[in-house]
Amino acid sequence: MAKSSTARASAPDTVWLARGRHLGAGAEERVRQRLRELKSGAVIQDRFEFDGSGDGTPGRAFEARWLVDGDVVVRARLNVGAPDVRDGTQDWVLVAEADRAWDLDWPSPATVFWPEDADAPWDHDVVPDLRFRDINPLPTEDRALRRLLKECARHTWSIHVVVHEAMTTDERGRRPLAPMLPPSLRHRVVEHRAAPEQFQVVNWALYDLGVRVPRGGAVVLPAVPAGPGTDDNGFSVRTVFLDGTEPTDLIDTVRRYAERPAPLPDGAEEALAELREQWHLTTLEEELAQTRRQLAAYAEALDAMTKSRDLYREAAELAHEALAAYQESGTLPPPRQEERKREGFSLRTLAKPLERVRDGAKLLRTPSSEGHAPRTTDPDGETSVAGPSTEPTDAGKRG
Repeated sequence: MAKSSTARASAPDTVWLARGRHLGAGAEERVRQRLRELKSGAVIQDRFEFDGSGDGTPGRAFEARWLVDGDVVVRARLNVGAPDVRDGTQDWVLVAEADRAWDLDWPSPATVFWPEDADAPWDHDVVPDLRFRDINPLPTEDRALRRLLKECARHTWSIHVVVHEAMTTDERGRRPLAPMLPPSLRHRVVEHRAAPEQFQVVNWALYDLGVRVPRGGAVVLPAVPAGPGTDDNGFSVRTVFLDGTEPTDLIDTVRRYAERPAPLPDGAEEALAELREQWHLTTLEEELAQTRRQLAAYAEALDAMTKSRDLYREAAELAHEALAAYQESGTLPPPRQEERKREGFSLRTLAKPLERVRDGAKLLRTPSSEGHAPRTTDPDGETSVAGPSTEPTDAGKRG
C-alpha cells in the first residue's frame, strides 16, 4: 500500500466531515432555501451566510447551529465554491463539530444544508460520476477501473466500499446500501459494484492498496494516508447476500471503519480551523465564557511577567550586594580576559603577501629580455645605464 511521508493530525472524534460536488450552478440558492425552512420550523437554532472562506477564495459560506440529543450543540459550516468555468459544477466542503464525541445515529449534517430529494444534484463525490446514495458500477475497462479505485483512495473524503456480485442480481439485489446505513454515514459512503466476471480484475486493481475483495463479498478501501489498523483485511466481509435483506455484517464493518481514529484528509485541517476560529453564531453565554477565558489567560500571562520581573530584581540586588562585599574586603576578582576573536580565513589576506613577493620579483628580474639596458657601476660607486652611443659614427663625421 502507498504510504504518505507527511504526518497528519488525527481527526477529532467530535467532528463530522464531508466533501462533494454539486452538478450545475444554483447551489447557494438551494442551501439558502433549505436553511430558511429549517429555521422557520425550529429544527435549527440559527443560520448565517457570508462571502467566501475568509481568505479571498470565491464562493459562499453558510453556518448553522442546532441541538442533538436534547442538549448537545452542533456547529457546522458549509463552503460552496464558485462554479467551474467548464461545466458549472460547484465543489462543497461541510464540517460539523459537536460538544461531545459524534454519534453516527445523529442526523446527517448534509440534510441540514441540502434538500433530501432523490434527484438532488448535490450528492456527488469529487471523483466524477460517483454518487453517495446510489450504486456505482465499476468501469468495464481494466485500466479505467484501476485508475478509478486509486483516485478514490487518494483524493476524496468519502468511505468507498467495493461489493462483488457473486451472480447477476435481480431487482432486490440492486438495492443501494446507503438507506440502511446510520444517518450520519448516508452521505459519506460511496458504494461500488463489481460484476461477477470482474472478480480477478478488481483484485488486480486493489493490489496496490493492500486489500482484497472476497468472491461475493465486500471490502472497504483504505484511504491514503491510511489510519492505524487498515493495512490488513480487517474491513472486509466474506459474504454479502444481495437478496434485499439488510447486510448487517457489511453495515457493522463500515460503521467500525468510520469510528476508527484516522488522519485528516487533504484540506480538512484548514476547514476545521475555519469553523473553530471564524465562527459567527455565538450566544451571549458563549461570548461571556469566551471573554472569561481570555481574561484568565491575560491574568496568567501578567502573573508570569510579574514573577519574572521580581526574579530579575532579586538577582540584581544579590549581585550588587556581592560586589559591595568584594569592594569592602579589597579582594576584587581579577578582570575577565576576553577571548581573542579568531579571524576567519580570507583569500584576500593570503593574496596580499603574495602580491608583495610578486612585485619584488619584478624588480629583481633581469631586464635584458625586455629591451632595457643593463646597469653598470663605475669605480666611483655610481651606477649608470649603458645605452646606445650618442657619439657620431665615422660615416657621420665624414658626412
